[in-house]
Amino acid sequence: MPLQFTDLLAEEIDIAGGELEEAEEYKGSIGRTMFDTPTSKDHTITVLMPADGIAKLPSQSLVRIKSRSKEKGGDGRQYLGVVVQGPFAEPDGLRADAPIVVTTTVRGAMFMPKYHGRVQVEILGEEVDGTLQPPRFRPLPNSPVFALSDGETRSLLGLESDLSLGWAVGFENMEVQIPAKRKSVLPRHVGVLGTTGGGKSTTVSGLVSEFQKAGIATILIDTEGEYTEIGLPAEDKAMVRLLERLNRKPRGVPNVHAYHLVGRETTATAPTPTQAFRLDFSSLSPYAAAEIMDLSEAQVDRFFKAYDTTKLVLRDLGIFPAKNNTQEERSILELNEFETGYPKMTLSHLIDIAGFFLSHLTKTDADPFNASFKTDAAKSVIRQRVAQVQTNNEISWKALLGKLWRLQRTGVFDSRNAQPIPFNALIQPGVVSIIDLSDTDSTIINNLVISNVLRGIQLEQEDAYTNASKTSQEPTPVMIIIEEAHEFLSRDRIAKMQNLFEQVARIARRGRKRWIGLLFVTQLPQHLPDEVLGLINNFILHKITDVNVVSRLKRSIGSINEGLWSRLPNLAPGQAIVSITSMTRPLLVAINPTPCKLRMIE
Repeated sequence: MPLQFTDLLAEEIDIAGGELEEAEEYKGSIGRTMFDTPTSKDHTITVLMPADGIAKLPSQSLVRIKSRSKEKGGDGRQYLGVVVQGPFAEPDGLRADAPIVVTTTVRGAMFMPKYHGRVQVEILGEEVDGTLQPPRFRPLPNSPVFALSDGETRSLLGLESDLSLGWAVGFENMEVQIPAKRKSVLPRHVGVLGTTGGGKSTTVSGLVSEFQKAGIATILIDTEGEYTEIGLPAEDKAMVRLLERLNRKPRGVPNVHAYHLVGRETTATAPTPTQAFRLDFSSLSPYAAAEIMDLSEAQVDRFFKAYDTTKLVLRDLGIFPAKNNTQEERSILELNEFETGYPKMTLSHLIDIAGFFLSHLTKTDADPFNASFKTDAAKSVIRQRVAQVQTNNEISWKALLGKLWRLQRTGVFDSRNAQPIPFNALIQPGVVSIIDLSDTDSTIINNLVISNVLRGIQLEQEDAYTNASKTSQEPTPVMIIIEEAHEFLSRDRIAKMQNLFEQVARIARRGRKRWIGLLFVTQLPQHLPDEVLGLINNFILHKITDVNVVSRLKRSIGSINEGLWSRLPNLAPGQAIVSITSMTRPLLVAINPTPCKLRMIE
């Protein structure tokens, strides 16, 4: 612009009384609302801003819209909104694809028109006397728009707490935190969903580290052996660099213990302490056992005939309840077999009794394995009990025995070489327990272990809750993390194993009061039934590309807006859409890098 013209323009401005001063109600604003167009939608409004205001309104930022006062032709209403699209840069007075803009740009010419910014704002509500109420009107055109401060944004979004999850995308310094010990959050259960390579393992290990620091007892059911070295600092170079950017250092999770099935290996290495454990058949509900073994209808009928007969035999022989033991007699009356099994019954007891049934049908002599069944007196008692049961079809009995023997050959039931999981030790403050199932190679065994762990933790936490209530205190918070949840709770499996789902649902319902939270992790959310998704109130969604899965999740998670859903298929590794009950709205979050070592970096 020629210097002479600039001087003349300055003189004209002085003659006119100086530069136009912004009205008082617009001072401090960074943009103004636009008129509606035929493409405008309910609950969203277009906001325009000068070029220097674009950086002040990043995606997901909160804004306050103040309509003009009634004295100046407005309605005096005040709204709170969130940027759901943009910011976009548009040339002043020209279309972005105007020929002159395109031509000069591709030819590297000096032409650069002045430009402004545009964002789409979703109206969260109308502010009335310090409270946010559902909006009944739309902001008027040309209303000033103000960016909220970081502090006010954190407070309004519910991000100020004690458990760090990551950093809000689009903000310079907005840490996303969730409350560690508020009963309305984690005990309402969490789902970490996403395709392979999206960052789920980083999220889970980071959460475990945060849980431990907060004094939460964490039980992680690890089907791949991926987390058995989280007691060591992170070694991956990329992860270490990301930690350095946040002024953090690699740090192993303290107080980690690894448990593995007897006769199976563990991927845990020193200095992480390891311990073998067994499964007690007596702790397993017969209904859950029948479901997990995938018995046919005929086999289920024979399974329960053998099971009920075994109970009578154990009683007749004084194994349980013992003779004249009133306490054990009373416990039998209170026994709920939908939740647990018959005390002191072993899998080999059941196999022996099933063998007696088969021998009865084939008119042969049974050869039991249990010493308590080998005496002539014991055999006589068993034969009498078996003879009282009406049954037939030796083929079904042989098939049932085959499946029972298959379980017995795993060597994990009632072993003398290991003890059951010490559940009381698992629910102590800050203890992290890894249940390593990487060497089982059996979905059935994995599901039996998971069922056993859920039941054992529930019983211990029930006792802890009762004891804490006597002194008006809370029990130690407990989080149970189930990796590869689709293997345990798939739609097909739930249809066949209603008892198993009821066990999970029972924990989910009681969890909030007794402080047990479930965290489901899966790369195949399409296999999770609606019943399971209905138990989850908190979601951390990594990249999901399947449109059918996204569509289904939309029906389950109503709080996420369309702008965030559209980003889900294209999220970068480590990014996630986070919807937590403590937050007023979902956010796109860059998840914290994990400080601990993972055996399989995504």
